[in-house]
Order: sequence, then structure tokens, then C-alpha cells
Amino acid sequence: MPGKAAKVTITEQQQEILLRISRSRTEASHLRQRATIVLLAFEGQRNEVIANKVRLERHQVGLWRRRWADAFSKLVAIECGEGPRALQAAIVKLLSDVPRSGSPGIFSAEQLTQIIAVACESPADCGRAVTHWTPQELADEAVKRDIVPSITATTIRTLLHEADLKPHLSRYWLTSPDKKEDPEAFASRVQTVCDCYLNAPELSFQFNTHTVSIDEMTGIQALERLNPTKPTQPGQVERREFEYKRHGTLTLIGNFNVVTGKLINPTFGPTRTEQDLAQHIDELVQTDNESCWVLIMDQLNVHWSESLVRLVARDEGIDETTLGKKGRSGVLKSKKTRQAFLEDASHRIRFVYTPRHTSWMNQIEIWFSILVRRVLKRGSFKSVAALRERIEAFIGYFNETIAKPFRWTYTGRPLQAKVA
Repeated sequence: MPGKAAKVTITEQQQEILLRISRSRTEASHLRQRATIVLLAFEGQRNEVIANKVRLERHQVGLWRRRWADAFSKLVAIECGEGPRALQAAIVKLLSDVPRSGSPGIFSAEQLTQIIAVACESPADCGRAVTHWTPQELADEAVKRDIVPSITATTIRTLLHEADLKPHLSRYWLTSPDKKEDPEAFASRVQTVCDCYLNAPELSFQFNTHTVSIDEMTGIQALERLNPTKPTQPGQVERREFEYKRHGTLTLIGNFNVVTGKLINPTFGPTRTEQDLAQHIDELVQTDNESCWVLIMDQLNVHWSESLVRLVARDEGIDETTLGKKGRSGVLKSKKTRQAFLEDASHRIRFVYTPRHTSWMNQIEIWFSILVRRVLKRGSFKSVAALRERIEAFIGYFNETIAKPFRWTYTGRPLQAKVA
């Protein structure tokens, strides 16, 4: 005769977690199945009925009922003492399979290490006309090198997963030429930028100095979807029309106030020329002629142009005839001389440049990424004018409801491992 089924008791919070697991589309199937067993047992259904619903044997249903009943008091203690997250983790662990010893491995640690080393090599260096390894090619290479007599692609795939190696994936990265050419100058420039962010609040409140990150976002496309977007519904995400119509492009020159976290005095236009930027900077500093300005920018050629040098010279009361001639003499002679003049800390308008290919150090790039995610990526615009109106509306919304200074934690110094 079958034994007596274990009595299943659950709390309200446990029931919510079990329901969430049983209905989840991302949890493992065995977790959903076992959560359903506990819920049906709590309703008082017999093991035979539950077994038919979850497609298991009756004794398997009884096993999970018993396991839940035995652990119930511990789950209640976790629920009362540690909170919902700890309770959910405990329930998932309870419904998971107990680790098994398994069969002994057929490959030695040395063989596995050699295979991992091969996975870190370039296939081209091994005489293969491909850019990256597949599990099957790694298996063939391991056999070819006599590392192992035979091995399957499935075993290779498991080994790569355990070693956290992903030969099928890649990411772009960019090395700063400044770091290669002069590491000390690179480190000094990085430190200067970080110090500007660190000192910005004090400069603003005590010395009436604005610290502003400036950059351009060029070629913003006014794309109109051919059909309206279908809004999200229960069980269905938002759907956007794949095809679109182009209506032109727009350039945004933005100023991110490091202290307030607001975007101030943006400029919109079809281009970003030397004259466009100089006019933009002039309009920005005219908003507060009594204050000093620290302007953080990357090293695009228009950011250290002759027009900016003349703008700063006029502001400082310097005779422009003493600036020399571009490409020949004086302050205007070269990029280096123009940059040195614009970086002069004694000027009311001081420029601070990030190293080349490190524009990620300019905080306005963070704001641009917010604009892309919140407005541009999923937007549909019937004209360039409509695109500009939407961006202007978002800037106003951002400044009123979202704006706050970014928490800049990078110091320019290499991270040090913490010693336990």
C-alpha cells in the first residue's frame, strides 16, 4: 500500500514566490515543475492527480512533497529573519537537484589546460583560414596535436563554458596614441580631467567657476517608421516597423554642467564647423560674463582652432595681431601652440582636453547615451524639425526631472587589488 503523503504548508510570501517560479518563462523547466507540485499539494490534491498534471511518476511527486515538508521550518526562519531575496534563493536551492559526484573524468588537468591554451591562440597561427575557433575545430586541433586521442565538440563547449572563454564573441577597443607616444603626458592629462570633475563643486560655489563638458553629436538621423509602432501588451513587447524613411540629419552641440547635471545652452544645426563651434562657445560664455569657465573637450581639430584662440584672446584683451600666423608663427603656429594657449589656467575661459581616443572621459558622452536610449533609438520623426523639437523637449524634461551630477569614480590611477 502507498504511504501517507506528506502534508504541505506554505506561507503567503512563499506562495507568491512559488507562483512566480511556476509561471516564469526564464526559469529552468524542472524548477517550474517542482514549484507546481508544491502548489498543487498545498491545494490538497493527491499525488496521483499531481503526477498526471506535471507528467511525473507518483513516487517522484511524493519525494518533492516530503522535501518541502522537511524544509518548511527552515524556510520560515529565513523568511522572518533574512527577507524576501534570501527566501527566494532558499526556495530555488531547495527545488534544485542535489549535486552528484558523477563519473570520474577521462581527461587529466594537464590535458584540459592545454586545450584551454589552444583556445586562447589565434586559429590563423595554427594554419586555419578562420578568425575564431568553433568547438568542433578546437576538438580537431586537440586531436591533431596529440593532446587527447579523441574529444567531442560538446565536451569542448562545456570546457569553454567552465573556463569562461567565448571565442565566438568579440568587442571593439581603441588604444590612445598619446599613451603609446608619451605615457607620462597621457597620465598627466587624464589626472587633469579627473581633478576637474573632483574640484568642480568647490570651484562653482567658492570661486564662481563653471565646469562644463562639451561635445558634438553629428549626423542624428530623422527616421520615420513607415507604419505606426504597436504598443506593448501583456505577453507581447512593443513592435516597431522595420522599414523607415530618411528625412535628413541634425547636429547637436551640447554643454553638460558637471555640478548641476543639466544640459545647458545647446546648439542645433546642419553642420559642426570651426565657426559653428566658436559661435557656440561664445554664446555659452556670454550667459555669465562675470564667471570663469572650464571647458572639457576631446581633441577634435575644431576644438583647438584659430577661431577659438581669437575668441579667448578678445576675452582676455590680447591684441590679435600678436597671435602670429596660422602654420607659420606665434600662438597660431601649430596645434601644440594653440592648445597650450587655450589650456592656460590664467584665462577666464580655460580649455581642458581629454587624451586622444579617450572621449569616454568626457561626461557629456554619458548624457548622449541617455538621449539615444530614451529618445532616438525608438523614435519616429517626420522631419528634421520634428527631431529637433523632440530633443529640445527631452532636454527640458531631463533638466526638470532627471538631472543630477554623475558620480564620477574614475581617478586616473590603476585599480589596486584589495588584500583580504
